[in-house]
Amino acid sequence: MGTPKTVLDLPLSTKDRAPHFLRSNSTQKMGPASLALSASALLLLTLAISGCKPVGPNYQRPAPATETPALYKETGASNVPPPPNPANGSWSPANPSDGMLKGKWWEIYNDPQLNQYEERIATYNQSLHAALETYFAAREQVRIARAAFYPTLSAGPGVNHAKVSSHRPLTIPATSTITNYNDLTLEGQASWEPDFWGKIRRTVESAKAAAQASNADLANVELSLESELAEDYFELRGLDTQKQLLDSDIKALNDQLDLTRRRLKGGIGTGVDVAQALTQLDTERAQLIDVGIARTEFEHAIGSIAYYKLSDFNIAADPLEMGSKTVLPTVPTGLPSQLLERRPDIAAAERRAALANAQIGVAISAFYPTITLGGGGGFESTHGGTWLQGPSSLWSLGGQASELLIDGGLRHAVTQQARDNFEANASTYKNTIVVAFQEVEDKLSDLRILEQEEEAERAAVADAQNSLDISNQRYKGGVTSYLEVTTAENTLIQNQRTEANLKSEQYAKTVELIRSLGGGWDTTQIPK
Repeated sequence: MGTPKTVLDLPLSTKDRAPHFLRSNSTQKMGPASLALSASALLLLTLAISGCKPVGPNYQRPAPATETPALYKETGASNVPPPPNPANGSWSPANPSDGMLKGKWWEIYNDPQLNQYEERIATYNQSLHAALETYFAAREQVRIARAAFYPTLSAGPGVNHAKVSSHRPLTIPATSTITNYNDLTLEGQASWEPDFWGKIRRTVESAKAAAQASNADLANVELSLESELAEDYFELRGLDTQKQLLDSDIKALNDQLDLTRRRLKGGIGTGVDVAQALTQLDTERAQLIDVGIARTEFEHAIGSIAYYKLSDFNIAADPLEMGSKTVLPTVPTGLPSQLLERRPDIAAAERRAALANAQIGVAISAFYPTITLGGGGGFESTHGGTWLQGPSSLWSLGGQASELLIDGGLRHAVTQQARDNFEANASTYKNTIVVAFQEVEDKLSDLRILEQEEEAERAAVADAQNSLDISNQRYKGGVTSYLEVTTAENTLIQNQRTEANLKSEQYAKTVELIRSLGGGWDTTQIPK
């Protein structure tokens, strides 16, 4: 990598400027030939820098700790279609992005209210705004680092009037005829540290990787907020289902209580039956209150993420559909090999490994001399009329080099520290990949097992309903006590609530799977 072209557009030429400290009181003037020679030498030096290879290792993406699988293991859920089959032992999809989530992934649920809440995150959520500003700051750091490629220029006029003491040491009265004079100056200075060893290039490389990592962090924060809101939303809907069930059960238990009281008045029932019916009714009412508390907390969480005024924010009840197999959206998983390009946390970890690698080059550059070129020029006169004339011009060129000889092992320690940091970041990147695959496999297995559990639970609900119907008939016929009805009723209620929990959990697990797959994000969205 060479020095940017913009640096080459600023060669030191005639009237080039050096730092003020390089210009002596008696400025030396050079002839045209000497001046042209100096300028040509500096130009050649600048051109030579562009071909210098920066010190330190060039970055290579660390290889994953384990081989990427060809297929996900835990497939089988009906709403998670398998990826395309391998052809001739290798994957060859027509388009790597086919069958993958894109953009506003939450729209696959076809829920307008959820869409409305999700859309507000990008505009109003302050956690996301903080992450965005952090990325902007990291992006500006790249510009700060690039500024070191260019010379620093400064200029300014100076006007002084001075009187020389007639009694100063070594004064010869006969020659000291001027004791008052003006000093009018108009000078500029330039200083430039050529990037011989690539320190600036490695610093820019490091800053750019840091900005890209920050951009991936931003995407990860956004995905986390979106998925958290969606999970809370479906948990709330599941509680709406439970409330619907409890309301229905409480109505049925009220009817049962009326029945036991009529039977007691008729001399058929007992006071124990009435007490049992009343106890069960009060228990259901208490559980309904618990459901209301949990629902309120989820409502607050959704309002906070979507940045609503909580005192005015309400979500109307809308239970998940009951009585049939849960209809979940289809979640395309894509190929396992694509996961490395789709997870923002993996991308952030990889970019931080690149950042750490560039810092090795920055540390190694400290072993090489520091070379600074400079120049200065302008006009100086004692009278305004001759201030900007040719004879009043002055200029100087200069350069210096310095090399640290003894530092007590500091540079060696800093370089080794940079290498250790790279290895640490490389290991973090590899581990992030391992965890990512684990999360996807976990969610796939969760959905597969929950689907099986839901099917078994639906059968259990049907059986419990049948058992309750039989117990009610037996109780009304005087064959059994109300305890049997109570037991059957509790069994049905418990199974109905379990079925409702399974439904909301399945929706939440699809959200978690989408998050594990990276949502609709991929590494092409990282600024280059």
